Amino acid sequence: MKIGITCYPVYGGSGVVATELGLELSRRGHEVHFITYAQPFRLPYFVENVFYHEVEMPSYPLFEYPPYSLALAVAMQDTAARVGLDIVHAHYAVPHATSAWIAREMLEERGDPPVKIVTTLHGTDITLVGRDPSFRPITRLSILRSDGVTAVSEFLRDETERVFGIDRSRIEVIPNFVDLERYNRENQPCHRGKLAPEGEKLIMHISNFRPVKRVEDVVNAFARIANRMPARLVLIGDGPDRGRAQQTAALAGVKDRVLFVGKQESVAELLSCADLFMLPSETEAFGLVALEAMSCGVPVVATDVGGIPEVVTDGVNGRLVPVGDVRALAEAGLDLLQDSGRWHEASTAARAAAERFGADEVVARYEAYYERVLSS
Repeated sequence: MKIGITCYPVYGGSGVVATELGLELSRRGHEVHFITYAQPFRLPYFVENVFYHEVEMPSYPLFEYPPYSLALAVAMQDTAARVGLDIVHAHYAVPHATSAWIAREMLEERGDPPVKIVTTLHGTDITLVGRDPSFRPITRLSILRSDGVTAVSEFLRDETERVFGIDRSRIEVIPNFVDLERYNRENQPCHRGKLAPEGEKLIMHISNFRPVKRVEDVVNAFARIANRMPARLVLIGDGPDRGRAQQTAALAGVKDRVLFVGKQESVAELLSCADLFMLPSETEAFGLVALEAMSCGVPVVATDVGGIPEVVTDGVNGRLVPVGDVRALAEAGLDLLQDSGRWHEASTAARAAAERFGADEVVARYEAYYERVLSS
């Protein structure tokens, strides 16, 4: 198959999943064409069967905000016509699925071969953007105009039905996935000597540091843990709340024990050093970073929201706590870190749970779904 993929190429779960999906599909012999405004974050090198098409944005004084969605539609139509795409896979309903069906209309008007549209819903396109009255009608229409729709969790499928009134039978749940070989504690070099030079416990968090990720809760919970045992916190990523997180660390008196490492390409190496992963988000459609941590045998303490319970089983491979309950977050972490037997049980269970989301199995489900869409 010839598959076009459009995603946000920046640091974030949907872009990571879309890029990794494209790479896995290329390894299976499919021809993959990424169509977006920048090269995807996890595509920094040449890969056979993978092509990148940059969306050109015109700069006209008339446009205060250049219409990216229209430029994207033109790029999709041009790529589909030139290389003969079978499918355009849009990750996010708005604007990507919107642009895809505009591109299909242009293809049909020109008499070019048709292209099928598959849209994957990742979370904020439904739980945040889609609920905005300004975007709700176009989000719903973009989903309905797709030939196939997938959601990354049962939670997200239920939310799509509830918010948009779309029959859940039209939505296929295909979860996010993880490379079990790369995200494997035994296959990665150990950096504990540099990250925790005095043998402290290592706690980690990865996100784009937006308010919904509640990074300050991570820092405050860590401060409670650090008051009771030697520990260090490694924060991976960047975003608008980084400054507030740094200020929180200083006010809590743990500034010297919190390391901000910024955006990292090889997070598997860092996660393989961790003793605990914290994910206190207000909402998560799935929680890909939690899955990556679990694949490295790292127990996860997270909030009991969205699709997280479909990945993290409370009391088995981690702990689930209420949103905003910093005390519960810290106590759950201490419960695991202070009991080596309990930690090893949770670590083993975390890896076993992650194996249900291996790339081989999940990507095969995408392939089968593509075939169903093409034959419909």
